[in-house]
Amino acid sequence: MTLLCVGLSHKQAPIGVREQIAVPSEQLEARLRQLKSLPGVREAMLVSTCNRIEIFAVADSRAAGEDVLETLGSVAAPHAVCRFEEEALRHLFRVAASLDSMVVGEAQILGQVKEAAAIAQQAGALGPELSKALARATTAAKRVRTETGIARGAVSLSSVAVQLAHKLLGSLDGRSVLLVGAGEMAQLAARELRTQGARELLVANRSPQQAEELAREVGGLPVSLAELPALLERADVAICSTGATQAVVTREMMARALKARRYRPIFLVDLTLPRNVEPSTNELENVYVYDLDDLERVAAQNRDLRTAQVGQAEEIVEQELKAFLLASRERASVPVLARLRAHAESVARAEVEKTLASLQGLDEKQQKTVRAMASAIINKLLHAPTSRLRAEAGQGPLGEATAALFGLEGEAQQPADAEASSEEGPAETAAEGAVLPLLRNR
Repeated sequence: MTLLCVGLSHKQAPIGVREQIAVPSEQLEARLRQLKSLPGVREAMLVSTCNRIEIFAVADSRAAGEDVLETLGSVAAPHAVCRFEEEALRHLFRVAASLDSMVVGEAQILGQVKEAAAIAQQAGALGPELSKALARATTAAKRVRTETGIARGAVSLSSVAVQLAHKLLGSLDGRSVLLVGAGEMAQLAARELRTQGARELLVANRSPQQAEELAREVGGLPVSLAELPALLERADVAICSTGATQAVVTREMMARALKARRYRPIFLVDLTLPRNVEPSTNELENVYVYDLDDLERVAAQNRDLRTAQVGQAEEIVEQELKAFLLASRERASVPVLARLRAHAESVARAEVEKTLASLQGLDEKQQKTVRAMASAIINKLLHAPTSRLRAEAGQGPLGEATAALFGLEGEAQQPADAEASSEEGPAETAAEGAVLPLLRNR
């Protein structure tokens, strides 16, 4: 089997492409069931955020990658990246550790990966291989956050948006700021805005209760989303982060508000995918729209400041990856060894009993000596193969060759396999083994 990752992020495709293939939250489970139904696909998980749409899957072969890619649509094909086996696993670890994020060191992505796993589990698409890989990726991400300074001073996209607003306006003192949406992005932005001295913080959301809760927390004013045209006349900065699938701020709406505000400049920061602000709005006089791609350029400066910490974080990811692969390869050799020994003991036992039956007059001690001799022969014959298989830990063709030479492919695993597995602690068992099947094919 093969672990694969197919998709794209802000690194490969502009926002115009990403928003075309974005998967609305209410469609995630249906999409996962579709992926699971593809020929050869055993498990699947879809990570869909404002900056990436990536599918992690366990499949019978690499050929399944083409079918998975097709589910993203033709617009994705020129930009998408297909990763397999160790490369796919490394990418999962780096994504979870926020090393592939637009804002390196941000904390949101690990939560988003966990949420993607939970949805996949609910859709019946998450299996043991991806679960174990995710557990180890989570371990790597936690080590990165606790053992490096990558998260120290790191900012979220919302923080970048506030920094940008501050830079454009010179100061937020005395300014009116409108938050369109009251989700996690808006919450992060609101806290930052309050510390920057915004005079008025307006919170508009489809759910009045959420707007009221956030406004209460940050000392803002809850307003109705139905009043958006009038609110655009009032605000100096609008930060949009709703889950709407169509533009919330249209060019026509902004054009009318612009006249009412006598063409006083307004800055619209769009943190969403699909975009909340109609792109052509940016063509209006004194209207400045900044979307995720614009924020990427600002975020790049923060990445440069943490280059040393990123290097240390990458080392941790590699350590966890290598440990995971090694443990998986070691376990990959156990079934072959167990089946080989069981096969040899079965043959020897049959021959011993046949020999003893043909010999008359042997006492119990003599029969025991014959059985011990057979056991000693097995141990001597299997010593070198066992050492080689354990030493190479499943790397290379030895495991498959052994199974083929001795006709072990169709034999069921012996109890020794289960015994070996039960000796592992629960954390190790949950965290490792996702690439076990794919490594057997190497």
